[in-house]
Amino acid sequence: MRKTVLSLGIFAAFLANAQSIKTTIDLVNVKDDKVAVTMEFPKMKSGDIKFHFPKTVPGTYSVDDYGRFIEGIKFYDNKGKELTYTKVNDNTYSLKNAQALSKISYLVNDSFDDELDTSKHKAVFSPSGTDIEAGKVYMINTHGFIGYIENMQDVPYQLVVQKPTDFYGTTALVDQDKSESTDTFTLANYAKVTDSPLMYTKPDYITFNAGGMDLVLGVYSPTGKYKAADFKENLEKMVVAQKKFLGDMNTNKKYAIMLYLSGGDGPNVKGFGALEHHESTSVVLPEGMPKDAIDNTITDVVSHEFFHTVNPLKTHSEEIHYFDYADPKMSQHLWMYEGGTEYFANLFQIQEGLINKDQFLERIGEKIANSKSYDDTMPFTVMSKNVLVEPYKDQYRNVYEKGALLAMCLDIELRKLSNGEMGYRDMIRKLSQRFGENKPFKDDKLIDELVTVTGYPQVKDFYNKYIAGNQPTPYAQYLNMVGVDIKKQESHPLFWFIKDPNQTGFDEKTNAFAFDDHSALSPFAKSIGFKITDQVLALDGRTVDIKKVQDFIGYTRTIKDGQEVTVTILRDNAGKKEKMTLKGKAILDKMTMETPVFKANPTPEELKLQTQWLTGKK
Repeated sequence: MRKTVLSLGIFAAFLANAQSIKTTIDLVNVKDDKVAVTMEFPKMKSGDIKFHFPKTVPGTYSVDDYGRFIEGIKFYDNKGKELTYTKVNDNTYSLKNAQALSKISYLVNDSFDDELDTSKHKAVFSPSGTDIEAGKVYMINTHGFIGYIENMQDVPYQLVVQKPTDFYGTTALVDQDKSESTDTFTLANYAKVTDSPLMYTKPDYITFNAGGMDLVLGVYSPTGKYKAADFKENLEKMVVAQKKFLGDMNTNKKYAIMLYLSGGDGPNVKGFGALEHHESTSVVLPEGMPKDAIDNTITDVVSHEFFHTVNPLKTHSEEIHYFDYADPKMSQHLWMYEGGTEYFANLFQIQEGLINKDQFLERIGEKIANSKSYDDTMPFTVMSKNVLVEPYKDQYRNVYEKGALLAMCLDIELRKLSNGEMGYRDMIRKLSQRFGENKPFKDDKLIDELVTVTGYPQVKDFYNKYIAGNQPTPYAQYLNMVGVDIKKQESHPLFWFIKDPNQTGFDEKTNAFAFDDHSALSPFAKSIGFKITDQVLALDGRTVDIKKVQDFIGYTRTIKDGQEVTVTILRDNAGKKEKMTLKGKAILDKMTMETPVFKANPTPEELKLQTQWLTGKK
C-alpha cells in the first residue's frame, strides 16, 4: 500500500512538472548587472499568443511597465529555432502560429539603478523594484523578472534559482531541493509567482516563532552596520501585538521579511517603505537611519503591510481577485484597502500598549494636517477607481491620511450606534468571514455588504456622504463623540518649497534637500517653476549644510513676502543632475494648525466611548 501510494505520488509530481512552466533565474553568471532568465513551456494549445510583463502589480497603484527593464528577448521552438515576434509595447510581445513555442530567454536589468532617471518614466517604488549587484545582493521582486503568456496565468510555475553557494535566499517559499547551488520552488500560478519575492545575499537572517507564527527576517546592510539579530526584539514584540489585535482574522503560519538597507556605494534609491504579500513583505530603508528609527519604522510600516494579509489580500473585490497585469482595472475601495489598513497599523499600537493615548492622538492630528494638502472634496471612490491617471494619481497618498481618518470616523460611528459593541475591526472581521481569499465581492456592492454585516443602514449614509460623496469629513464632530476637542491656531507665515516642510528629506550624495514625489508644492515653488523631483542646493547663496540645518531654516524665517529670492537646484536631465538657478518673489504660506486634545472634563458618555475606542474593549 505504501509503495503504491509513493509511486502514484511520484507519477503525479511528474505530471505536474510536465505541465508547469519551468523558469530559471541565473544569479551566478551575471554580466553588466544583468540577470539571464529562461522560461520553458508545456505544449502550446493556441497558435497566436501574447507574452506579457506586468504593467502594474497589486499593491503599487502606479504604472511601472516592468517590461522596459527587459532586453535581448528570444523565442524558440522545440527544435531550438528562433521564432519571429512583434513587440507591441514595452510589456507585450505577440507571436503568430506559435504552437511550437518551447522556450523564451531574456536579460533583466534592475530598476534601482534607474530610479534617478525620471526623464522618460516615473521611478519604480523601491520595495516593488529590483536590484542586481553581483557578489552583494539580488532583490528579486518576481514581477520584475518573470512574465506570463496570456490565458496561461493559471498554469503552475517551477521556479529554479541558480545561486552562488555562499548566498542565502530570504523568502516565504519552501526550497524543494538540497543543492547548495540551486533553490527550487513550485508555485500554483502566476499570481503566486508575483506574490513571492526573494532576496539573495550572504547569510544574515534570523528565524523565530511569535504568536504561533514562524518568521524569517533577512537583512542586507551594505556596510555591515546592522545585523538581523539587531531587530529581533522589536519585531517579535510587534508581531505578538498584531496577532493579538487581529485574533482569528489572521491565519498566517509563516511570514518572511526582506529588509534591504540602502547605503554605501550601492544604488541611490529613494522610495523607502514596503510592499505587502500574503506571506511576506519587502522593505527598503536607508542604512544611515539610527537603529531606534528603523525599529519605529518597522513597527509602523511593516505592521501596515502585515495587516494587508486581512485586507485586501484575503478580503477583496473582483478587480483584485482577477487582476489584469497587462491592463489593470482598479477597485473603488482604496479607502478600505489602504486607509483601513493604515488605521489598523496605528490603532493596534494604542490598543496593545505600544504607544500611549497622547502619542496616538498626535498621529491623528498629523494625518488631519497632512490630508489638507489634498483635495478634500474629491470622492474617494472616484479617485481610487482612476488612481493610475491624472488628476487622480496625484491624490493617491491621501489614502494614508484621509483614508485612515475615514476608517477612524467609521469606527467611532459604529461604536456610537452599537453602544460600544461594534467597531471598524468587528466590521472587517465579519466581512472577511462572509467572503475571503477565494470569494471576492462585487466592487459596486461593497457598501450593501457592509450594511448587511453590521446591521446598520447608517453606514451607507456615512459612505455616500464622505467616501463616495464630495462632503469634507467632519473630523471635529466625530472626535468630539470620544471626548476630543480640536484646537485651532494660526501659524506664522512660512516660506518653504513644499506645503508640508516635515516631508523634506536630505540626499547625502548631493548634499541637497530632496522631496517625496507625492509632496504638494508650495505656492512659491509653483511660481518659479520648481519641480517636485528637483533638489535644493542653496537659497540666496546659502548652501545646504545638514550639520547647520537650523541656520538655513532660520534664514528662511527672515524672508519677507514679495522679497526677491534665488534658489540653486539640481534637476534631473536624462539621468544626469544639472545645476540650475530659479528666481522669483517669495510667497509666504499661512497655515491653520489643528491640534486634537483630550477634553479635561468629558461627559460620562464621551469617556465611555473613548475608553472603548482606545482599548478595543466592549
